[in-house]
Amino acid sequence: MRISKTQQASNKRLILQTAVDLMTQQGFDATTMKQIARAAGVGDATIYKYFPSKERLVLAYFEQAFEDALAQWRATPGQAEWSLQERLQLLMDSLLERLLPDREFVALARELVERAPLLMLGGGLPGRELLQQALLELLDDAQARSEIVPCGPLLRTGLSALMADYSYGVISYWLKDDSEDFGNTTQLLELSLSLLVLSLASGVIGKLMELGGFVLRSQLMRLLQDGGGLLDLLKMTKGGLSGLGGRAR
Repeated sequence: MRISKTQQASNKRLILQTAVDLMTQQGFDATTMKQIARAAGVGDATIYKYFPSKERLVLAYFEQAFEDALAQWRATPGQAEWSLQERLQLLMDSLLERLLPDREFVALARELVERAPLLMLGGGLPGRELLQQALLELLDDAQARSEIVPCGPLLRTGLSALMADYSYGVISYWLKDDSEDFGNTTQLLELSLSLLVLSLASGVIGKLMELGGFVLRSQLMRLLQDGGGLLDLLKMTKGGLSGLGGRAR
């Protein structure tokens, strides 16, 4: 019997949440597709119509989570009056809020990708394309409102890609954050986003992208993942750019 698209979407969500629960309890390797199917109440063969493997199921979780977070972010009223930094903060908060109930699973999935990087082959990071599009829209809007120095479409596309990578780096940092109420992550976001906006407003980040986007991206990801001394570095850099912005104005 043919089922509706609404029912298919409902089944997909049920399978994903069931997999999250089982893998969190048992681990990735100890959880089988048959166990997930039976716990979700679908046929042993039916589950493969939605997800061809456990690995693809894990990646689909992130696609769904990012889609949900972006929908929540877009639905927040009054953003037309918000600054670029406020909208970026809301976007990151929406992502982390969506992942928070499944934080243990997210950490497990991150380890899985680290030990099996071929999972990303051909597909890229899950949810990255959706995230990059949202960030590009923010940059376009900020430029239209003269919040940032004008830059061409290719540069804005490159910046949105870098910012998408930054978002994944923040998630990695958050997973390691054992401070009370994730206070270090909150501070990281506040400092890094203010630094980003200052850089965009002054045109500095555009020059850095022209000099070497790959180097900038790789160093950013290394700092976010290592965490050591990052907050102090951000504070120092923000202070320097604040002075530069004041002179530029």
